[in-house]
Order: sequence, then structure tokens, then C-alpha cells
Amino acid sequence: MVQKPKPVNLALQGGGAHGAFTWGVLDRILEDGRLRIAGVSGTSAGAMNAVAMADGFTRDGPEGGRAALENFWRCMGDGAKNSPLKRMPYDVLIGNWGLENNPLYHALDALSRVASPYQLNPMNMNPLRDMVEKCIDFDMVRKCTAFKLFVSATNVESGNVKVFPREEMTVDMLMASACLPHLYQAVEIDGVPYWDGGYMGNPALFPFHAENDTNDIVVIQINPIERKGAPRNSQDIQNRMNEISFNSSLLKELRGIDFVDRLIRQGKLSADEYRQVRVHVVENQAELKPLGASSKMNVEWEFLTKLRDLGRDTVTGWLDENFAAIGERSTVDLRQMFQGLGAQHQG
Repeated sequence: MVQKPKPVNLALQGGGAHGAFTWGVLDRILEDGRLRIAGVSGTSAGAMNAVAMADGFTRDGPEGGRAALENFWRCMGDGAKNSPLKRMPYDVLIGNWGLENNPLYHALDALSRVASPYQLNPMNMNPLRDMVEKCIDFDMVRKCTAFKLFVSATNVESGNVKVFPREEMTVDMLMASACLPHLYQAVEIDGVPYWDGGYMGNPALFPFHAENDTNDIVVIQINPIERKGAPRNSQDIQNRMNEISFNSSLLKELRGIDFVDRLIRQGKLSADEYRQVRVHVVENQAELKPLGASSKMNVEWEFLTKLRDLGRDTVTGWLDENFAAIGERSTVDLRQMFQGLGAQHQG
């Protein structure tokens, strides 16, 4: 007897080129068929993955989603072929995926600290936006009814998270979710400026609670919660600051889920009125953590496919180990995660 797919909500973090790891996770989930995607919440690169998948899903179901994801990341890789922002020959030789030895990388980094995008790019040219418009059909995205879709951005004026739903999705909303303020001018939507959603929701989990009745959330984690030791150079310091900032909103929501869960189990809240949310985390920090900050800007096809394969292998092992727990219990100890100990399986 073929088992009915188990419904899950997927929470997709941002992380630049490291989002190709999430591509691999999604590709394998769509191929495997044991999970049914009920909802997706994404930020930045996570939002790009979610929207591309929705485009393809509307066309041809799971296989269409897989094809659209590959097409999106291939477009990213094609854009890097003639870019001067790539690895130096020595890095290629030794297998280093970072850009820290490229002088242009350091020049752009230094320039971004003394001049804003409004000064450096007054015409607001954005090749990423042009590529996204070329590779993703937003009419198809808005027509996708297979799963709920939420994209997070940060309201610059209020500092609050803004969640854009699938029914209204535009290229501006997607670009707002990925708008790093030191690289791009704020994206204005209805007169309101927005920056990268990672500052206030990486990604946002609260839309799941109101929009569907699926109680399992699978977080595809790219940004490490814990790094041993203090970073020494300016790029690593900035990267660690971003990791802490981009994880803070997610950890806050997970703390809320854990608090409600404990109160329900202690009988202090009614299970009839409050939902017990089961949390799962797919991550491979052993492989992702050593890559370094500059590799998040490396969109060489060879690197993207390496990350894709890593994501596929990681979630394959995770599914084999944890599939039985979906719908039954959480597979991550949230309190240990809050203590910076990473994802640990519960007994």
C-alpha cells in the first residue's frame, strides 16, 4: 500500500549563493514524493527558490517545480561567466570556493562602507532583477494553488516584517526580500521602502499558523547559529554580525513555539485552543560553515551544483532518519538550539 504524502510547511532561509543548498533540498523533496508541501515561507535566496518552484509547479506539478529551480540557478550561473567577480586561478587550483583573494571583491567591499548605493548606482541598475524577470513568470506564480507562499521583506520606515502573499507576488516584492541595503537601493512598493527580509524574518513562521492547518514546519537552515571563536578580519566580522542578526527573528519565533508547546504539555493551555507545532531542521553546517562569507557571492555553476548535490544528499539522509516522526513529534530540541548547541535529535 502506497503511503499518503505527509504535509509540511517549509521555511527557507536566505544566504546568497548558499541558497543553492536549498535548491538541492527542494529538488530531492519534489522527486522523493513522501512529503507534500502545504506552505512555503522564504526570504532573500529562500524566497527566490520558493517563487521559482511555484512558477514551475503551476506548469507541471513537482517535475515542473524541479525544472524551474534548475533553470533559475542556471541563469544565475550563466550570469557569472563573464563577471570579473570570481575566484582567482590559485583558488580554483586548490579548491577554495571563496572570493577573498579577488582584489575586486575587496575593492567593492571597501567602497560599500564609504558610499551608498544611491551614490554609486544613481540609475539603480540591477542585473539580478533583470535576470529574475527573465527566468520567472510571475503570472504563473500568482496562479499557483498547490501550496501557500509567503515572501518576507523588512519595512525600512517601521522596522517591521512585511509578508507578501503569493496572490499578489511581483518582481518588486521578490527583489525587496533580497535587497541588502549596502548593495542596492531600497525597493519601494506602494510608496514604502523595503530592505532584505532577513533582518526581521529569516524566514517568517507566523503566516503558517493562520493560513493552513499543517503543524509540521521544516526549516532549511543555511546560516549557522553557532561559530566557535571571535572572527578576526573585517569580512568575517561583518558576516558573523549578519548571521546573528538574520537568525535572531527565527530564533524568537521558535522560542514562542517552544513556550506554547511546553504550556500545552503541562496542561496550562488547552490543546483545543492552541496548536502544538512540530519543528524540524534540515542543515549541514559541517559542510556549509567552513565556506566563508565571500563564497555567498560565488555563483559559478560548478559551485552551485556542488551545493545542490550537498542539499540533495543531506535531505535524503534526513528523510530516511526522520520521516516517521513527521506528524508525530519534533525532531529538533529547540532549547538546545537556543543555547547554541545546534540541532539535536530528541529521543
